[in-house]
Amino acid sequence: MFGNLEVFRMSHAMAVHAGYKQAITAQNVANSDTPDYKARDVIAFASAYQDDATAPGSLSQKSTRALHFHGNTTGEMPDPIIDRNGPGAPNGNTVSLENEMLKSLDAKRQHDRALAIYKSSMTILRTALSRT
Repeated sequence: MFGNLEVFRMSHAMAVHAGYKQAITAQNVANSDTPDYKARDVIAFASAYQDDATAPGSLSQKSTRALHFHGNTTGEMPDPIIDRNGPGAPNGNTVSLENEMLKSLDAKRQHDRALAIYKSSMTILRTALSRT
């Protein structure tokens, strides 16, 4: 009955997106000295999130078994895009550690926001169930 609440699906997708964004940022930092490496970023969560759980690149819950009620069976994340805003270094590298720090902070805030939405929704649901 409560398994199809959109707010839980959305908060899960937001947390997954934040984790993916953090991973791409970590790759950029790890390659900050690699010649000709182009900094990458992910598309915004609002653009990536789709209501259709079966659409390729959807950030909704992943279904790994046939007995799961709903979910995306592909489990694919959108491809990272090349970040064109980074300044170019003489060796062709476009990673800016300052920009990557800001992206990392943004990913942390997005993850914290997803957890806050989930916790708040659980509190509301528990309150509604206890007063019936």
